[in-house]
Amino acid sequence: MRKLLNTLYVTTNGAYLHKDRETVSVNVDRKKVLQVPILALENIFCFGRITISPQLMEHCVKNNVGLAMFSEYGRFHARIVGKKSGNVLLRRQQYRIADDDEKCCEIARNIVGAKVSNSRVVLQKALRNRPDCEGADGLQAACSAMKSTLGRVQREHSVEALRGQEGEAANIYFRVFDHLISQQKNEFTFTNRNRRPPKDSANALLSFVYAILLQDCASALEGVGLDSYVGFLHKDRPGRQSLALDIIEEFRSFIGDRLSLSLINLKQLSKKDFSFKENGAVFLNETGRKTVLQQYQKRKQENIHHPVIKETVKIGLLFHVQALLLARHIRGDMDYYPAFIGR
Repeated sequence: MRKLLNTLYVTTNGAYLHKDRETVSVNVDRKKVLQVPILALENIFCFGRITISPQLMEHCVKNNVGLAMFSEYGRFHARIVGKKSGNVLLRRQQYRIADDDEKCCEIARNIVGAKVSNSRVVLQKALRNRPDCEGADGLQAACSAMKSTLGRVQREHSVEALRGQEGEAANIYFRVFDHLISQQKNEFTFTNRNRRPPKDSANALLSFVYAILLQDCASALEGVGLDSYVGFLHKDRPGRQSLALDIIEEFRSFIGDRLSLSLINLKQLSKKDFSFKENGAVFLNETGRKTVLQQYQKRKQENIHHPVIKETVKIGLLFHVQALLLARHIRGDMDYYPAFIGR
């Protein structure tokens, strides 16, 4: 089993990371602020202007510690990893499936179905917790519409059509997303999903959380020997981790949206945790990013019963469980890929 507290997040601009014997030492303004054993880490995520010594990079590459670089606002820039690990036969079979529209559709259908189901569960949970909330009728209508979309997803036989159904479900979901925000409505009004850059605090938060989820998915996929850049639902593009984008669809609402809504509704974030730019862009500032990362790590330690393996696992291990299940399907050990559906 993998450690959950295995990722070092560095969010302070100007921080310098270097190898000190068998540890990672973090200095700010030439003062040591943190020292962590390298053996306890699987990933180091750096946000903003962070400097890493060549010796630490080399050590991380040789010891399979992933290094990921983000902008200070959470936009993914690069990931440094060592030599490809895993069975070459597994990757060759992955590429064969990626070139087979019918087989791609079989996997993509389950992924899209799981995404729609998990998004619908978020709406249903809100209705159970606050049946008389403002917008309850809209939430109920959205649940019904997404149920219909689920039926159509199961009948589609092309990846392009599945992308259309996924987009329709996302539009239905985000049209009522504002009703899920019960506190700080003035500061976190949600009108539509926007990004690159996000134009409001709610979208800035969602984009940041999705960026972290994406890298956890990519790490899990590469950990079992799969190529995170060759997907089945998302088209291949240079530099795009298409398979990681496939798998993250299962977790956007179950982990990302639920976490974001909790941070807003429990007032763990407020307007002071965001930076507002002259061009209308909105981003989490350093204080906001730290709060999100702390709560994300706590969320990953919570237990859940996995519906397929019939075991209790921590949420932080779900990415690895799904990557392993996908690898088994690609090898031919499982008849289909059981995408994750939460409750």
